Amino acid sequence: MHVRDLFGEAMAGMLARPVRSALTTLGTVLGITTLVITLGVAATAGNQIVGRFDALVATAITVEVPESPNTPLVEWDSIDRLTRLRGVESAAALAESEDSANLSVRSNDIVDPTRVTAQSLTVLAATTGLPEAARGRMVQGRFFDRGHIERRDRVAVIGDQAAKLLGVGRLDRAPAIFIGKHAYTVIGILGNLRRERNLSTAVFVPPTVGRQFGLRDVTRVLVNTSLGAADLVARQAPTALSPGNGDMLQVMAPPSPTRARDQAQDDVNALFLILGLVSLVVGAVGIANVTLVTVMERVPEIGLRRSLGAARRHIAAQFLLESTLVGLAGGVIGTSLGVVTVVAVSAAREWTPLLDVQLALAAPVAGAVVGLLAGLYPALRAAKMQPVDALR
Repeated sequence: MHVRDLFGEAMAGMLARPVRSALTTLGTVLGITTLVITLGVAATAGNQIVGRFDALVATAITVEVPESPNTPLVEWDSIDRLTRLRGVESAAALAESEDSANLSVRSNDIVDPTRVTAQSLTVLAATTGLPEAARGRMVQGRFFDRGHIERRDRVAVIGDQAAKLLGVGRLDRAPAIFIGKHAYTVIGILGNLRRERNLSTAVFVPPTVGRQFGLRDVTRVLVNTSLGAADLVARQAPTALSPGNGDMLQVMAPPSPTRARDQAQDDVNALFLILGLVSLVVGAVGIANVTLVTVMERVPEIGLRRSLGAARRHIAAQFLLESTLVGLAGGVIGTSLGVVTVVAVSAAREWTPLLDVQLALAAPVAGAVVGLLAGLYPALRAAKMQPVDALR
C-alpha cells in the first residue's frame, strides 16, 4: 500500500464519524492544554517573581567579623576600600560588644527614685555611612561626619524609637543624653529604617568615642549593592575588608533571584503537572477505547481488505495512523488553547508571558505519541484477524 493511499484511508476513517473523532480528540486536547498552561504559567510566574523580587533583600549583604585576640581583622578605614568596589552603593561598619548591649542611657542627670529616668539601650559605634547602609533617613538633625570622628566629639545619634523612650523630641536646643557618667550631645535622630530595624532603639557614637565602652573593633559590616551585583560583591568584600584574613569573615549574601524563580517554577509544576498527566492518560484510554470499537465495527471491511491482498502490516498501519492523527490533532488544538490561555492570563495580570518554543513544538508531538501508543493494541488486534473469520 502506498503511503499516500495509507494517509487517505486513515483520513477517511477519521472523517467518516466526525462527532466520535471530535469527542475522542477531546481527552488529548484537555491533557495537552493542561500541560502547556502548567508549564507556561509556571515559567511566566517564575519570571515575574524575578521582576518583582524585593530589591532590598536581593541587594543586602552582611559581613560578620569575629573577635581577634591580637590585631583587629577589619579596620575602620577599610570601608573606603569596600565602597570602591564596583556594584557597592553604600556600606557602613558597626561595633557592638557585650558591655554595650544594655547600657544605661538617660536624658538628664537627675536621679528621681519615684520614676524611671534611664533606659537600657544598645550603644553602637558606627561609620558615617550608616543611614544609607541601613536604608533609613535622618528624621531630625544629621549624622556625625569625619570631623566629629577625628575631633573625638562627644556627639550621638539615636534611633527614632530610642528618642521616644528617652523623651527627646526636638533638637533645636541641642539636648544631651547621658551614657554612664558622660554627656553626649544628640545631633540627629535616625528613622524609617528598612533594614536592621532593631537599630531604631540603639544609640550611635563615633568610633573614636566608643572605645570607652569597649567598642574598639568592627564586629559587623552592612553593605548595599546594585541589583544583580550581590554575588560578586559577596565574594570580593572579605578581601577588600581584610586582605590577609578574608577567609575568617562570614558573609551572608541574599539568595539568587534565578534560584527563587526556579524554585517557584518547580513548585507550580509539581502542583499541576500531575493534573495534565492524568488528563493525558484519560485521553489515551479514550483513544484506545474508541479505536477498539472502530475495529470491531469494521470487521467486514478488514476481512474484505485481507481477502483482496492487504497484508497484516497494512491493516495495523492504517489503524495506528488513524489513532496517531487523532492524537496529533488533539495535541495541536491543545497547544493552541494552552498558549492562548497563558497569554490571556498574563495580560489579565499585566505580566510578560514567557513561553518556551520547544514546548510549543513538543506538545503536538506528545499528543501524536499518546495516540500512537493508545492505538497499538487495537491495531494489533485488527491485524491478527483471519480473512475468512472476518468475512463470516
